Amino acid sequence: MRKKLLAALISGFLVFAFVSWARSAIETKKKDEMYRQVQLFADTVAIIQSEYVDEVSPKDLIYGSLKGMLSALDPHSQFMDPDTYNELKVDTEGKFGGVGIEITVKDALLTVVTPIDDTPAWRAGIKAGDRIVRINNEMTRDMTLSEAVKKMRGRPGETVNLTILRESQKKVLEFKIVRDIIKIKDVKEARILEDGIGYIRLVEFRENAPQEINSALENLSKTALTGLILDLRNNPGGLLEVAVKVTEKFIEPGKIIVTTKGRKVSQNMEFRSHEEHPILNIPMVVLINEGSASGSEIVAGCLQDYKRAIILGMKSFGKGSVQTVIPLSDGSGLRLTTSKYFTPLGKVIHEKGVMPDIVVESEEKIGPEEETKKQAKPQDVFEEIEKKEKTDKSKESEKAFEYKDDNQLMQAINVLKVARFYKGGKV
Repeated sequence: MRKKLLAALISGFLVFAFVSWARSAIETKKKDEMYRQVQLFADTVAIIQSEYVDEVSPKDLIYGSLKGMLSALDPHSQFMDPDTYNELKVDTEGKFGGVGIEITVKDALLTVVTPIDDTPAWRAGIKAGDRIVRINNEMTRDMTLSEAVKKMRGRPGETVNLTILRESQKKVLEFKIVRDIIKIKDVKEARILEDGIGYIRLVEFRENAPQEINSALENLSKTALTGLILDLRNNPGGLLEVAVKVTEKFIEPGKIIVTTKGRKVSQNMEFRSHEEHPILNIPMVVLINEGSASGSEIVAGCLQDYKRAIILGMKSFGKGSVQTVIPLSDGSGLRLTTSKYFTPLGKVIHEKGVMPDIVVESEEKIGPEEETKKQAKPQDVFEEIEKKEKTDKSKESEKAFEYKDDNQLMQAINVLKVARFYKGGKV
């Protein structure tokens, strides 16, 4: 018996020793390969400095290399020079000079995630899914996100020319958009629609969103609410912690809202609800569409998994990865994809999106005006945009919220009217 136990112990030790040796050998091989590639990089830099037709500063070479390195990883990782890094900080404050669109790279093309409400791009008619072919007559092929953002941002009052490929219409459209100060208010609308049904439109998840949601809910609660519609259509996301804070207002404390998973254990995180007085007894519908991304998908995915709300509209964008911003010593920074989002039930958001419980298409594309627009020449579209930009903004804003003309919103109201017959208020 002792001999068998000794033999088992020796075998176990040998297996452990072999595994340790194998791991050590793999790590050594990886390090050797890295050193070889770094040497290749150093040799290339030396050759460029000595042989290239023009003298290039070491900083320009390194910055260019870092931009290429990060862009080769995925569309959302990027190296940011000090100016771009400072722009990112300004971006989270919700005020900057630009045209008002959220962009990404999708299928190797610069793509509009969504136009931001009541901005020059939104008024001009830019739509989610539009492909940006040219910016000021410069082709966007191989253009990075940061470069595209720089070209579209700038001094208010100046014009940006965008050439757009709208695949749904198989048309190339020309847009002339005048930059403005983009001031983003997270809660765009908060009102009672009919029969005690409350409506909140959240256009982005920025620092003030939780406070704005609290204020909106407080005002709506002055009326006896029979249901609530949370409109996340064309909401491109924002700050992860803000999306979590918004979600926890509608689910029980201690519940998982979203998890993140990466290569390292330290990147695996759980975000749970901590709201002491959440709203649990009011039926909810969440509206999403192809312009709903990131934080919007976290909210919709969580409320769908817990059956706290019915998700209605069209499949969301599918941007479910986490970017960590890492400052560097010279004032530059990295935005690096470090993990991906998963809903409470473990569903992948990235490149999959959130599928609504009830699919309802927007009817905005089927009117006779839209059919005429499909046949219009780019110059006709251009002239129509100029007319739109001259329209009084206050009147335009009022016209933008005729909820009875919104097919998806009316369907949400009908769902909530039916939900009132169910006990507990959860749908």
